[in-house]
Amino acid sequence: MESEARMTNHESESLREQVRSAVIWRSGTQILGQMIAWGSTFVVIRILNPADYGLFAMSQVVLVLLNMLNGYGLASGLIQKREIDSRAMRQLFGMLILLNFGLGLLQVLLAPLAAAYYHQPMVAHLLRVQALLYLTTPFIAFPFALLAREMDFRKQAQVNLVSAVTGAVAALSGAYAGLGIWTLVLAPIVLFTTRAIGMTIAARSLMWPSFDFRGAGTLARYGGLMATGQLFWFLQSQADVFIAGRHFDAHMLGIYTTSLFLTQILVSKFVPALNEVAFSAYAKIQDDSHAVATAFARSARIIMVAAMPFYLGLAVTAKPLVLVVLGDKWVEAAAVVHLLAFAMPFMTLQVLFAPASDAIGRPGISARNSATGAIVMPVAFFVGVHWGVTGLALAWLFAYPLYLGISAWRTLPVIGLKLRELISAIAPPVLAAGAMALVVSGVDTILPPLAPVSHLMLLVATGVATYGAWLAIFARATVEEIIMLIRRRR
Repeated sequence: MESEARMTNHESESLREQVRSAVIWRSGTQILGQMIAWGSTFVVIRILNPADYGLFAMSQVVLVLLNMLNGYGLASGLIQKREIDSRAMRQLFGMLILLNFGLGLLQVLLAPLAAAYYHQPMVAHLLRVQALLYLTTPFIAFPFALLAREMDFRKQAQVNLVSAVTGAVAALSGAYAGLGIWTLVLAPIVLFTTRAIGMTIAARSLMWPSFDFRGAGTLARYGGLMATGQLFWFLQSQADVFIAGRHFDAHMLGIYTTSLFLTQILVSKFVPALNEVAFSAYAKIQDDSHAVATAFARSARIIMVAAMPFYLGLAVTAKPLVLVVLGDKWVEAAAVVHLLAFAMPFMTLQVLFAPASDAIGRPGISARNSATGAIVMPVAFFVGVHWGVTGLALAWLFAYPLYLGISAWRTLPVIGLKLRELISAIAPPVLAAGAMALVVSGVDTILPPLAPVSHLMLLVATGVATYGAWLAIFARATVEEIIMLIRRRR
């Protein structure tokens, strides 16, 4: 018994260290990579016009829809399985190749229909070239699954960083060369091609695919359930652009989508990277419901420590931030950013549920949650679009708390966590960020007219000082938890 206990403790400590290393590598390089990407993105935004981003957003509706079927759910099934053999790996590789080559062809065929829907011929040209992206997917998703099974996020992180740099260089080169909207197509093709080559080398995953799928039913069913959830996710995440594309001109759609990009930077760029680590970690402890619940509460608290001041900070500094980061021609985005920022904390919590329920073998839960969002969000957008971009922003703000509440009611019992425990876990950063927002808003009202850069710097300094002081005084345990995580203490 004593030797078994020692073995269990050793395995637990080993997994804890693996998770810590994975988080540091995945999030650390993600931060560095995103800083590089943002630097180039914001320069490109200043060069291009809102109409360019509006047209690009129209093409993304089709691209995102078909990407829901690109086989990442199958790759997740390989991560979730306890045991795999070479035959299963070759079958997965074959599935990914068939799926994505077929999706690329389908996008080419759908391109004229999308252009006709939006009354924008350019959309068809964009979609035909963007179909090249599907050729890279098998060589990213397959090695990703192999590395994630081993909790080896260091190699992934290194490849992602290199690809982020190449994508940024391509974006800047295209913008300065006068490629206009084609800059937005060139950069991701370069980025994903680099990532496919790097991931294949890092995982040593190049093998002959198998197109004999006998015995792969379990993997296919798991991937199918995850793909179903992703399709529902598409309906809720792209419904706003699909609906607004028929009501707004390209300029106003560009204002809206760029505002959404700015407010979703954290939830769309950083949280997914952490969710990749979380999924692998939850899969390792899926038989221990208490461990899953504890890990979920802790990860939610740590993520919200970073998310809450970011979102509320965006809300109270929207105008000077937009002027400094995007430039004068984007000033209309300030009011939209202000409203959208208040909805993003609800979205951040929502996206944390799926990795936990999927990893313990219940992908149907996240599929049902996504189906709920696929009803709630489009209905809200249909109503809100009649009041322009402000109406769409308000739709996010009113509908997402409802969607989060339904998802929490369905998911928390499955992962063994009570609602009051989740609220208790995230209360410290929520209260600290709320106090910060009130103080920054108060300071903003008494400031004299200032240049946008000075205005923004003063508000940011006030926010950082207030948030840090509140945590240090009223939430010291949370601060100590993060410090201990960084210092590798238990």
